[in-house]
Amino acid sequence: MRGTLFNTATVVCGALVGMAVGRFLPPATRDIAMGGLGLLSLALGVRMFLGGRRVLGTAAAIAGGGVLGHLLGIGAGLEAFSEFARRNLGGGGEFNRTVVTTTILYCVGPMTLLGCLRDGLEGDWELLGIKGMMDGIGAVFFAATMDPVGVLVTAGVLLVFQGSLTLMAKPLRAFLEDEEYGLEMAAAGGLMMVSIGLALLRVRELPTADYLPALALAPLFVWAGRRWARFQAGRRSV
Repeated sequence: MRGTLFNTATVVCGALVGMAVGRFLPPATRDIAMGGLGLLSLALGVRMFLGGRRVLGTAAAIAGGGVLGHLLGIGAGLEAFSEFARRNLGGGGEFNRTVVTTTILYCVGPMTLLGCLRDGLEGDWELLGIKGMMDGIGAVFFAATMDPVGVLVTAGVLLVFQGSLTLMAKPLRAFLEDEEYGLEMAAAGGLMMVSIGLALLRVRELPTADYLPALALAPLFVWAGRRWARFQAGRRSV
């Protein structure tokens, strides 16, 4: 859990720094910083998507995951949680948007999965340490340009999410160590990061949280594809 604790601490520290700095930034400067974060999210998302090998599988995972997430009310649930936290913690008008945006950016990605796996199995938290430094820097900008209290709430979500993955590292080992599973999960996560980038650039607001089931569907489709290929090979050999 050392990696997760360090990652959480960097986000908290970054949020506090951003809170102190943000009040001195003029609106134009905040808009420029927000635009930079949006462009970075787009670039990282495209890079993650291009790392996948099954474009049709990723598309099916995103489409199916979006429908499933909407039916399960994931986006609505995250919004309700954000609104509850905002009322009790005194967040501003950007609070809900900040929580949703930073939660997805901090919890979706290959560094999260691999870092938690290494930390849980080997006690090696170097990857989560690198991720923590990156998240901390991002927290400064998010807290300065959006809602710092929302970033602090995300730190709590990060602690629970990454901590759970770390504790479940042993039963998830075979799954998380499969390279193709990881690539397809990252590809689906990349499209969600593109969605976040579009929202930060104020191009289009999409219900990004509803697409979270795609992270599970993407490797499931890989597994189904492998089974189908073996079935077809078996039929040809008969």
